[in-house]
Amino acid sequence: MADPLDELTDAWFWCIEHSAVETRAGCKITDRLGPYPTRQAAAAALEKVDDRNDDWDDDPNWNDAPGDGEDEGGDQ
Repeated sequence: MADPLDELTDAWFWCIEHSAVETRAGCKITDRLGPYPTRQAAAAALEKVDDRNDDWDDDPNWNDAPGDGEDEGGDQ
């Protein structure tokens, strides 16, 4: 089975483990975000994640209503 990353020779990744930009030859894929088309885009990966999380948190179509039965981590 071919490695799907083989065709991503110019791709960049953000390594969560090392908080650093890496090329395809970096850490294992489960420890990285990407691929990104440029080094700069990979360096901004966590900012993009934060922006998307904020958008999701503010989206009324995806927020659970309080008291919906979900455990919010408190002792009950």
